[in-house]
Amino acid sequence: MKVFCEVLEQLYKKVLLGATPENDSRDYIFYLSPEVSDQDCSTATSLEQANTSIQGRHQPISVGLAPIAVAPACLKSSSEMSSSREVMLLQLTVIKVMTTRILSVKTDFHAREKYRDIIKILLESAQVDSKLICMFQNSDKLLSHMAAQCLALLLYFQLREKITLSNSWIAFCQKNLSEYSESNKAIYCLWTLTAVIKEIFKDSCSQKTEILKQFLTHFNTIFEAFYNSLFSQHFENCQDTSKIINILMCFLELLELLIASRIYQKLHFTSQRILFWKPACVLEVITWPIQAFAKRKFIIFLKKCLLCKVGEDLCSGSVPALMPPDHQVAVDMLALANAVLQAVNSGLLETLPVHGKRSFFGGDEVQPGCEHIFGPDHVILRAASLVILKSLEIKFQNCSSASEMKVDLQRFMSELLTFLKPHLQPSLQLHNPCKWLSRVFIEQDDDMLEAAKASLGIYLTLTRGCEAAESLTRGKEMWAHHTHENGYNPHCIFLFFLGNIGFDSTVLLDFLISSETCFLEYFVRYLKLLQKDWDNFFTICNNFDAAESKYDTSTCGCVPSLVQDQSTNQTVPHRLPAPHSHIEVCACHSQASDAPSEPLRAVTSQGNHPMYAPSLSSPGASQSLVDYDSSDDSEVESTDQCLANSKQMSLPQQGTKGIQDAAVTSRDEQEFSLEPPSRPLVVKEFNTTFSFDCEVAPNDVISAVGIFYRTVKCFKELQGAICRLQKKNLFPYNPTALLKLLKYIEVISNKTMNTL
Repeated sequence: MKVFCEVLEQLYKKVLLGATPENDSRDYIFYLSPEVSDQDCSTATSLEQANTSIQGRHQPISVGLAPIAVAPACLKSSSEMSSSREVMLLQLTVIKVMTTRILSVKTDFHAREKYRDIIKILLESAQVDSKLICMFQNSDKLLSHMAAQCLALLLYFQLREKITLSNSWIAFCQKNLSEYSESNKAIYCLWTLTAVIKEIFKDSCSQKTEILKQFLTHFNTIFEAFYNSLFSQHFENCQDTSKIINILMCFLELLELLIASRIYQKLHFTSQRILFWKPACVLEVITWPIQAFAKRKFIIFLKKCLLCKVGEDLCSGSVPALMPPDHQVAVDMLALANAVLQAVNSGLLETLPVHGKRSFFGGDEVQPGCEHIFGPDHVILRAASLVILKSLEIKFQNCSSASEMKVDLQRFMSELLTFLKPHLQPSLQLHNPCKWLSRVFIEQDDDMLEAAKASLGIYLTLTRGCEAAESLTRGKEMWAHHTHENGYNPHCIFLFFLGNIGFDSTVLLDFLISSETCFLEYFVRYLKLLQKDWDNFFTICNNFDAAESKYDTSTCGCVPSLVQDQSTNQTVPHRLPAPHSHIEVCACHSQASDAPSEPLRAVTSQGNHPMYAPSLSSPGASQSLVDYDSSDDSEVESTDQCLANSKQMSLPQQGTKGIQDAAVTSRDEQEFSLEPPSRPLVVKEFNTTFSFDCEVAPNDVISAVGIFYRTVKCFKELQGAICRLQKKNLFPYNPTALLKLLKYIEVISNKTMNTL
């Protein structure tokens, strides 16, 4: 036994260093082949077999191997490796590291070829895959897990080398996944198959699609059968509910990778499409009386499917480029969207555990002496909201009836806002309903922008449908009322977004540079809409300011620079009369229509407007979310003041730094808010309701430093920052089209200012 362990140790050290073993490849098979019992894989039996085998056979390798200069400190000496468990763990570790070395392009060519030869012989002569399958039944969890890891790597090695997969492994999967079983074998089987797909995703070889196709050819029918069997179970009839929860989580991970492989690699196996063919099975699980974390997993899974972001969290390394969508993907997405909306109509939202125990990394139990965190689960609120928005967008893209779209939108948005109302304090009734989006998604930038983009898509699709039906021109006031009542007016949503970031152009710049959100796509689409719908945007800005000035919200001190544009050194008039032609289309307090007409006071202090984030000062006066002056890692110039002192670095570092330090507004927004972190957007509420049909009096005036001025100034600063980066060849893509849009907005905003 001592000689056996010494040889195994020496081999482990060589493989760990990537060195080439000197002996013949077949000599190492004796030491790498685990000895397991076919009956119970017990450790004691394995130890006896190992000792007997070692003592009764000629040792093929001499102990006098060349010494290794560097050895891991954690490696035990041979005298301490007294049990067969230690021996088998070391054997599995050597096999795992050796296979990893084969798959790595950094391994020396001669060493890789030697390792490849050893593993091939190990698979052919020693039938190591069958022994690893047997070890799944071992009561030692570590041993079972190591066996599953090794088997996954060996299976992927076989796929890469075009070696026929083991019949014993395929038979094992067919036996344990043909129908639902509460055994641990099914869990290890699912985990191993999932690990194989992850390895396929990680690999950078050009034959990735062919390898995946070869793999799914063997297991396609098995996956489909297990899907039908698992989701046909009745949770109440399960003897061990923990087992079915574990299997659900394992299979959900596998199902996500199957869908990801279909989207990214453009394959069309039935196992990859079964969710879209039978979505009701997965939606039904959310209604089961299971733990909150499981329901959360499923609703997040649905969100990622609808956003085509499946697999991003499960694939190690970079996610492959998204393939162009095809007709089948569009059909499947529509089927899933319709199923989601049908489930929502049947009361799906009522089954979501919004107020249950909140799960953290350490579980959902609060330890003695720790403060319990109250409040709704915002992860579920965000996921449910985004699932409904995205489902509506997908459905409307395939719908030609404007009246049907309006009915569906009103029904499901009403359902969503009713669901959110009890969980958002203060109530949405006291606000412009369009504010719901910024309040729900304030802690998650990527989801907030996805929701804003989906909402904008709904608005554009519905607008085109109404224009085609010629119903939009006949009732603009009713149309405006409809967009606000159902919380999807794109101008309100964008203004609330700007309010959340303090009208800071540097944050917009970080979003544009970053590839972690869909802001570029959303921003371009919104700017195109803004060109056509400028009058409505201007009117909404006026009404935001009218509500702020009418109710004289609390201030945070004087900011004299608000009435002067520092970039042009031109003092702007304190009062700008509102155009006579604009009709109010955003929510305002009902008392505004009854109040006497009088000039509105110019706002020269930092107002805490109840309809958007507090402390929305001018970009020139506000503190940036990222202080580029003091950053040693950034090259992005934000304003003229920061331009003189900004420091340079490489563009990839800048992009990473920008999204980490600036784009995540939920963390940095606390610097501006007077509220506790749980309520970062709201400072003061009013016991009044909103009216959608009040009109601004012709002789009303708005503040020169109101929403309109701040928005235009933010656009102008953003345009200047992009131009400066482009001139230095520091912008990560060609921004010409974006700059044209911003330039056009500047032209029409100047015309508006000149007419006032």
